[in-house]
Amino acid sequence: MKDWWRTTFPQGRQTVTITDANGHPVKIAYGEKGTGKPLFLVHGVASWSYNWRYLVDTLAQHFRVICFDAKGHGFSEKPLHPETLGHQAVELERIMRRLCDEPAVVVAQSLGALVTLATAQNNPELFSELVVINVPIFLKKLPFWGMQLLADLPLDLVRIADDMRLTKLFAPLMRQIVAVGRREVVFDPAQITAEEVYWITYPYIEFPNALTKTAEDLQHAAREIQFLVQNQPNLIRNVQDKLSAIATPTLILWGAQDQWFPFQDGEKLHAHLPGSKFQLIPNCGHDAAANCPNEIYSAILEFCRTSPPISLGTSKEGV
Repeated sequence: MKDWWRTTFPQGRQTVTITDANGHPVKIAYGEKGTGKPLFLVHGVASWSYNWRYLVDTLAQHFRVICFDAKGHGFSEKPLHPETLGHQAVELERIMRRLCDEPAVVVAQSLGALVTLATAQNNPELFSELVVINVPIFLKKLPFWGMQLLADLPLDLVRIADDMRLTKLFAPLMRQIVAVGRREVVFDPAQITAEEVYWITYPYIEFPNALTKTAEDLQHAAREIQFLVQNQPNLIRNVQDKLSAIATPTLILWGAQDQWFPFQDGEKLHAHLPGSKFQLIPNCGHDAAANCPNEIYSAILEFCRTSPPISLGTSKEGV
């Protein structure tokens, strides 16, 4: 297989060092393409920059596209220390400040979208426009059995399996499981290819501690969902309660056939987010960026053109 980073971005994979939520320096992998207004692409849990494979080139015709792997995901560093609850929002802010010096368009999917809403609530100066896709903000459980399995397993057991590199030993089986799981997030199973499955699973098969960091994040998420359902204090409820404080022009996109989070959640989010726009994407599952990239691209472009302030085509070289 070719180097995806090298074939996608002019400078291939780059790294930037930030201080994470625990106060430790960590290396974040990213790529960028195009010039103009900065546009960040934020992936979800158990994913990485490859999530945006069909949108980088088209968006780079209008924006300086910055695509990064969150800490613990993809090609970014996977530190051994335990994570702080809610670390993703802290680290998104620091990545944005490190990689650009002006308000940016942010396009985020799934858990990345929830993290982005939290970041926008606390750091509005970083955002010019916001596009969130299939946001898990009113969920009642983890949507996929594989996620729940990792959330239920003792973390020490996952770490042992990771240290023994069992994912590499059983790589064919792991790819087969992911291929089956992809059927839940795409509208047309014919879209699932061997190359896609190879790259989606690549970090978990090749990099130590990748499975452990994902399991840790999923265990945090499972606890927060449980607290939400039990009406106890939790981070998801904090985001819900402060939605009205988001003044950034926001577009909510939702796959009409999302099996994980129904489109009614998108309508509810729209009702709680003053001034937002809601657009339902037909024949589209949860992984909208892979399912319907043309529709996503058109929606982003139209939204940015009609939501002041926006400045398409203003040249700004990469940092």
